[in-house]
Amino acid sequence: MSTDTEASDDELRERITNFLRRNFPQIQMHGGSAAIQNLDRETGSVTIQLGGACSGCGISPMTIQAIKTRMTKEIPEIDEVHASTGMGGSEGMSGGAGGGMNPSFPGESGGDDDEGPEAPF
Repeated sequence: MSTDTEASDDELRERITNFLRRNFPQIQMHGGSAAIQNLDRETGSVTIQLGGACSGCGISPMTIQAIKTRMTKEIPEIDEVHASTGMGGSEGMSGGAGGGMNPSFPGESGGDDDEGPEAPF
């Protein structure tokens, strides 16, 4: 990679980081974090990992959707945003099979006869 390309990648990373800080201060205010996991300037793709309190937060799918929508509008070099909280590989509001948690309820036949924790009394 040439020095010019490295400099332009660093500049783009800085713009993305500033975008996240400026548009989503609530991530840090609520104990969360946002980090660039991967940036591919050629394809215009960036992967953002939300961590800390974002993992398991009920509104993180909405935050992810807002990041995806705003970033592609505000940063012309970015055409596609991938983002997740690390919870089951889910990508926010995309839904679908293959990710997330599947709840189980007592009495359902799930194959492993787990009735949950035993009461202490």
